[in-house]
Amino acid sequence: MLPILTLVGRPNVGKSTLFNRLTRTRDALVADYAGLTRDRRYGIGRIGPYPYILVDTGGLSGESAGLAGSVEQQIAHALEEADHLLFLVDAHDGCTGADLEIAGNLRRTGKAVTLVVNKTDHTDPALAAAEFHPIGLGEPFTISATQGRGVKALIERVCEALPNPRPDATTPVPGNRGTRIAVVGRPNVGKSTLVNRLLGEERLVTCDAPGTTRDSIEVPFEHQGKPYVLIDTAGVRRRARVRETVEKFSVIKTLQAIEQCNLVILVLDARQGIGEQDATLATHILDSGRALVVVVNKWDGLGDEERAQVRAALDRRLGFLDFAVVHYISALHGSGVGRLPEAADRAIANATRDLGTPELTRILAEAAQKHPPPLVRGRRIKLRYAHQGGRNPPRIVIHGNQTAAVPDTYRRYLINYFRRALDLTGTPLRIEFCTGTNPYAGRRNRLTPAQQRKCTRLKR
Repeated sequence: MLPILTLVGRPNVGKSTLFNRLTRTRDALVADYAGLTRDRRYGIGRIGPYPYILVDTGGLSGESAGLAGSVEQQIAHALEEADHLLFLVDAHDGCTGADLEIAGNLRRTGKAVTLVVNKTDHTDPALAAAEFHPIGLGEPFTISATQGRGVKALIERVCEALPNPRPDATTPVPGNRGTRIAVVGRPNVGKSTLVNRLLGEERLVTCDAPGTTRDSIEVPFEHQGKPYVLIDTAGVRRRARVRETVEKFSVIKTLQAIEQCNLVILVLDARQGIGEQDATLATHILDSGRALVVVVNKWDGLGDEERAQVRAALDRRLGFLDFAVVHYISALHGSGVGRLPEAADRAIANATRDLGTPELTRILAEAAQKHPPPLVRGRRIKLRYAHQGGRNPPRIVIHGNQTAAVPDTYRRYLINYFRRALDLTGTPLRIEFCTGTNPYAGRRNRLTPAQQRKCTRLKR
């Protein structure tokens, strides 16, 4: 096992900035905004003598109720599993009463602690360190996480003090491997609650208030021996309602998670109804080509009439997602959640299937026989054969003549026919047309002048 280093401290002291610096990534959302980080984030440290697991945590506020209390519980889990604690303080703020209180709590954990004075960009490091000697956690180490000054020396000193044996150079560095599943939806529809239910633990902060999750959090887990990575994302609202810069970055990271995953679980709120923003988000998922599972959450407690209204709204607003299977669940109580991994596996398998040319050509012939292509300037469009042009999503390339004139209605007919014939549920399907070149095109230019004059006389 790699050693685990956990970053702790007050809000807005630079923990996420140091996390990004040590992992050489931009995974953690960073802004000059207190309380931005709420969930635990894990990464592989890549600065220092050998790799280690790094844990970013929310800011310690000392509150035990509401959302702040949930963040404190997440930090408590991170402290329990840590091998070494990096206690960050802010050189600009100086030694505060909250820092002294946190230091006392860290001593009681019995863990090794290194006091790190951050934000020494424009101050004398020696003077900044001297101000934090009263904390009593040994010699403070001064750094600038933004500029990277002192970071490598800090990690080298911490790694030397670790009781764990140094990992062998041949030891593989663990990462977030497996099927990547992004859980997306509007704010407060139950995304984090669903992820916690799938994991079987309170891994993510949950709260009734919208906007609890601000960053995309990746959590690896296994189901029946198969590795997965669940990505909990921030809720996406209409652009007109997004005013804070932090929320804009949260939405960007949600859209990036959709592009980088293998499958999307779109979570809808049965009690809020199916809104315009749900349709907009579903359109983006469809455009990305990702496999999809639609989940209607908070289904428990609804009457028959309310359920009928939700189903009617699904057909009306999200009818273009007819390829996706809809699951009605309660993430809070767990009903229906157990079927989601199987549905995800089936959707991903369909999205990555190998489709043989003989089978596709046979289906194309059946479709054209039942509903022939339309006429173009008195001539029938001929579709000759089909083959697979890509996967995830499946892409079928159809060859023929005059294919540029195939109307959209006939393209949709072919998509639906291929999907039914191949049972491609859970994944969108792309169809492209390719017109063959005319072998006689340009032949006149290769004739001799005498042959051209003869052809002209024959035409007359």
